[in-house]
Formats: sequence, structure tokens, C-alpha cells
Amino acid sequence: MFSALARPAGAVLRHSFSTSAQNNAKVAVLGASGGIGQPLALLLKNSPLVSRLTLYDIAHRPGVAADLSHIETRATVKGYLGPEQLPDCLKGCDVVVIPAGVPRKPGMTRDDLFNTSASIVATLSAACTQHCPEAMICVISNPVNSTIPIATEVFKKHGVYNPNKIFGVTTLDIVRANTFIGELKGLDPARVNVPVVGGHAGKTIIPLISQCTPKVDLPQDQLTAITGRIQEAGTEVVKAKAGAGSATLSMAYAGARFVFSLVDAMNGKEGVVECSFVKSQEADCAYFSTPLVLGKKGIEKNLGIGKISSFEEKMIAEAIPVLKASIKKGEEFVKNMK
Repeated sequence: MFSALARPAGAVLRHSFSTSAQNNAKVAVLGASGGIGQPLALLLKNSPLVSRLTLYDIAHRPGVAADLSHIETRATVKGYLGPEQLPDCLKGCDVVVIPAGVPRKPGMTRDDLFNTSASIVATLSAACTQHCPEAMICVISNPVNSTIPIATEVFKKHGVYNPNKIFGVTTLDIVRANTFIGELKGLDPARVNVPVVGGHAGKTIIPLISQCTPKVDLPQDQLTAITGRIQEAGTEVVKAKAGAGSATLSMAYAGARFVFSLVDAMNGKEGVVECSFVKSQEADCAYFSTPLVLGKKGIEKNLGIGKISSFEEKMIAEAIPVLKASIKKGEEFVKNMK
């Protein structure tokens, strides 16, 4: 059933395809009828790691769920529509993925989406605190640099906060870095691994090309150019889609990759490492993305920034004030919520 055709190449497939008793993850996608939500739900439905997929949105939800439910894989699929059905969608979930929000249009920054996304993430996080407080929470909704502090503050407010279980999904930055470096150096991108630290917007996206495996050497002009391309890759897609949306398919792939890694780790697989924007003491900043060892209970160990070049040091120093402002914005939003 899971032929090579059915499995997209690359890192999403770094998880096992056995169907042991452990591979029974119950996953909810909140915002499942959107541009990211639909392809993400399809990838999750295609994975033998998932036994139950619950899909929530405020529009079109039953149709997408009915469509996906016809796929010949083991995950059961059910759609939930509107706030009154949200509790049933969340009950018993191990992992909740939140891609809900509005797409970025040309000329918009991720911060322009702030008020809409902030309200959505705060509302959905509050529902999680009540109906699945132990679940792993994976936030895709932008701006991640602010929405993760929002989710955190909401969980704190409800007295069920666990810093090892709330993740800002920055995997798309790593996927892009791997792809662009692979193209540039004639390498198979699925074999390239570039850690990306910092945050998930513009200059806060810091690819540590000095730590790339396999090792690559780039002259400074190429290094500057490819770093800029990784940082602005989202805008590249927004422009190419000319007002018809933002990065949805690549983001769905990246979101699925992160969820599969997390579920693998929850199933007891050792040595699973992914970068994610989380509560951190690794930089002069309350939240920071670094490589994390994932385990049964979420973050097992933060691997930190490691040894970096002076070029990368300078980028981190420039990113910190920007990150701090975004974090503060998220925290203030929850403080001022009625």
C-alpha cells in the first residue's frame, strides 16, 4: 500500500513504516480546510504512524474529511465544524497541529497578519488547555515569533503549561535551506542537513551553513546571497502566486515532517532531532529556535547553537532585538485579552 509512489521523497520519510501497536497517534489539525491544512491532512492520512485524524475548521470541514476518509490507509478521519464541535475534535489527542489563519498577500509581512492570527491561536490554545492539556502543540500559524509566546501564555494562564510540549514549526526554513544548498552544490537535498536557528521571519531566520552536513564551502558572496534567499523564500512564493496565496504545499510538507519526527520520538525512537522555535535559554532571548532532541515527553534536550562562524554570530546579534519585540508583542496580546 505504501509504495514508493505514495511516499514523497526526502525527510518526511525518515520515520518508520512499521505498524506496531505504538503507531497509534491521534492527531488533530485545526484549520484543516485551508491552503496548508488540506495538504497537511493528506500527508498525515498517508502515514501509518497516525491512527486517528480529527479535522477542525470554521468552514468546509465535513467535505474535506469525507474526501480524505476514502483513502485506503488506516487512519480514521472525522471532521468537526465550528466552536461547539471543537472539544470533541480535541479530546484524546496526542498531537495538535495549528495551521489556522489567513494567507499572506503580496506586500504583507507576517506581522501584518498579527491580530487575526493572534486571536485564532489564543482561542485554539485555550481549547487545548481544557480538552487535551497533555498533547504536543505544534503551531504553524504566523507570525510564529509571536504566536508561540501567545500559546505559552494561554497555557500558563490555565495552569497546564509544559515548556517541553509547545513547538513553533520552523521546519520549512530547514527544508528550504537543504533544497537551496543541494541545488547550488549538486547534492541530493534529502541528504543535506542545515540547522536553522533564531526565529521564523525575515532576518530572524539564521541558517547555520557552517554546520551543514555534508560540509559545504561557499565564498562570502554566495553565502550572503543564499542566506538572503532562505530568509526571503516565503516572499518568493507569495510573489510567484501573485496574490493567490503563500507557501502552502511546502509548508504542509514541512509540518508533516515535524509531526512525523515528533511521533517517532514519542514512540521511543532515539536520536530524533528537529529545529523548532521554543522557550529557550540558549540565546539572550526568551524563545529561540535551535536543534532539539525529541523524546517521549516532547523536548528531551536542547542542543543549542553550537560552534558558529563570525558571519552567523553577527546575524544572531542583529536578530535578537527583532525577536524580543515579536515575543513581547505576543505576551502583551495575552495580557490585554478580555
